[in-house]
Amino acid sequence: MKPNAPSGIRGPYRPIRTNVPGIEISEIFPRMARHADKYAIIRSVHHDVNTHEAAWNVMLPPELSERLTVVNMFDWDIHGWEPFGSMERHRYVGPMFDAAYSSLLEDLSRGGLLEKTSVVAMGEFGRTPNINPDGGRDHWPHCFSILMAGGGIRGGQVYGSSDRIGAEPRDKPVTPAMIAATIRKAMGIEPVNDGVSPLTELFS
Repeated sequence: MKPNAPSGIRGPYRPIRTNVPGIEISEIFPRMARHADKYAIIRSVHHDVNTHEAAWNVMLPPELSERLTVVNMFDWDIHGWEPFGSMERHRYVGPMFDAAYSSLLEDLSRGGLLEKTSVVAMGEFGRTPNINPDGGRDHWPHCFSILMAGGGIRGGQVYGSSDRIGAEPRDKPVTPAMIAATIRKAMGIEPVNDGVSPLTELFS
């Protein structure tokens, strides 16, 4: 969104309040705004891989993905040129994700299963701070956000932050290996002996 950034960086969507004081998300996620107390937003994820498949393997190592149920949602590419659309495409894709993610959190919470289930929403990278000449944004792995819920993670919190235009992490930078370690902890999987610690601050 970057609502206070210059016009070449600021997106078309406005922030809305959530049910957690001080946390705002995009207006295209109104239902998720009512469930911000159930998920944590990690705003300072970064790596340096710029292609889809390679970046996905960095974000979610194959040995870990084999133990997960992965739901892939397409149409987030907004380069601005065909066959990709502009940022207006998010007015169509956003509500679909809003409904799916919110419904899952609602169902798990209602059934008392959210505490036992780790629900992660993430892409393989983010989008460029600058809007390109075609009216879209391109691949940007240097700073982006993900959502984590359940599995002992305390909802209603934001971990890390970006700089003013969302180009680089400002504090608490998070690597993909740290995300993987956190997922393992949330799922009760034996940690990998790679020297990387999970984000323990996220847990209740």
